[in-house]
Amino acid sequence: MDIVDTHCHIISDDVTRYPRAPIGGTQSGWATTRPVTAGGMVERMDEAGIGQAVLVQATTAYGYDNSYVLDSRAQRPDRFIVVGTVDPLRPDAADNLEAAVGDNGLAGVRLFTSGSTVPTQGEWFAAPETYPFWDKATELGVTVCLQMRLGPATEQVHQLLRRFPSVRVLLDHMGYPDIAASPTDAGEAVAELAVHPGLHLKLTHRNLEPLHDAGEKASGFLDPVLAAFGAHRIAWGSNLPAAEQSLPELVALAHKVLADVPEPERREIFAGTARRLYPGLAG
Repeated sequence: MDIVDTHCHIISDDVTRYPRAPIGGTQSGWATTRPVTAGGMVERMDEAGIGQAVLVQATTAYGYDNSYVLDSRAQRPDRFIVVGTVDPLRPDAADNLEAAVGDNGLAGVRLFTSGSTVPTQGEWFAAPETYPFWDKATELGVTVCLQMRLGPATEQVHQLLRRFPSVRVLLDHMGYPDIAASPTDAGEAVAELAVHPGLHLKLTHRNLEPLHDAGEKASGFLDPVLAAFGAHRIAWGSNLPAAEQSLPELVALAHKVLADVPEPERREIFAGTARRLYPGLAG
């Protein structure tokens, strides 16, 4: 089966050439305890049977400096494309985005509003100051990966996507729905977002692990989400090396949780959706 990993991170072992500058001022633990270089990622991809991957900027290591992922893409354009981090609050955010995207540039951008080193959910991604950025992202057809938590900022997502209905947004980790508490409630909450046609979901181990633990109850989440979004709006990502498992184990976890999903839909989740969101993968 064709597999594209839409969410993996790489860390250079050359701290002089690629110094650390994490957003939030704190470096994530995995970046120091189990970093993976670009070369190491290719080895792991080969082991797991993954043809291509989206290098998502390690924001909690490099902040807005996308040098390492871009350099790695330049060295292995057959295997990698890049989603970099940008600051949409900059007065020149629109021009900065246009300059960063294009030939040999970013295939997508990531807004990091909450995470392991940014525990408070920021709502700035929908502030009026960001509107020029969102206008430009819509114009360029750029996929914007949004790292945020549903609940505290769900209404901001609705407001933003009503204002920019044509922008493509890929919600990292599906917005961290609380599947462990109730797969059914979590599924209903995520399914409600499907009213926005440009919104896509990134399915990672953050979701797959609690779905695996839920056993038969996992259908309470998967059924409404698949019915509302369709597999063509869902893309798998490993989150390696933030995920502690090996890449083959992460692929196996996804296959196991999605075992009852019809094969054509699984093909969309594992590769088809990614190739539409990132046309640069087609080569």
